[in-house]
Amino acid sequence: TINDVITGIIFLGTRLYMEDTREEAKNATSTALVLLNTRSIGGYKSVNEMVQNQEAQVQWGNQFGFLHVSLPKLNQYDQCLNPLKFVQETQDIIKRKRNSSAVFLTGMLLESVRKYRGPEATAEYIHQTLLNSSMTVSNMIGPVEKMTLANQPVKGLYFMVVNVPQSLTVTIMSYMDQLRVAVGTEKGLIDPAKFRKCIEKAFNITYNTAIMAK
Repeated sequence: TINDVITGIIFLGTRLYMEDTREEAKNATSTALVLLNTRSIGGYKSVNEMVQNQEAQVQWGNQFGFLHVSLPKLNQYDQCLNPLKFVQETQDIIKRKRNSSAVFLTGMLLESVRKYRGPEATAEYIHQTLLNSSMTVSNMIGPVEKMTLANQPVKGLYFMVVNVPQSLTVTIMSYMDQLRVAVGTEKGLIDPAKFRKCIEKAFNITYNTAIMAK
């Protein structure tokens, strides 16, 4: 999917930043926590429909699972960087883990913890899981039609997860057939301008390589 491709390019940009910042980062292990929506959505419903329909109320709230994805290392792709191979490797890892039962078992575990131990215990479990990863990648499908807020048209839309223990947070959201990527970095640890250049470089070299491969 397009989100997997973008995730792979972001992983590539992250690796470029790591290696450009510290020499020892070439062999460093970095793990991303990829959040996946596990809600079954058959279509959009109005608030009144969801309130009146008791069966539909199970759709309220977040239902998600997560999987840990290790960032591939650049030096495993010979002397010359092959961005397409890097992105394909990332896609294969995400696809393999997404199709496993681990995602749904994780969702069931979170729901069980919430039901029997409460939301605070669930939040603590998620926080401990976040501590075991270097970055977070989350994506969601946004509205396909133009939105208004207080009768003002919304030109663009994105979201960001805050107060997480990771040093890097990436969110991907579509809105009116346009994709927007937002990046949050830890202040004092990651240079946002330099990281942005590495992400742009990853997009450019991947695009140019794909064009030349046709």
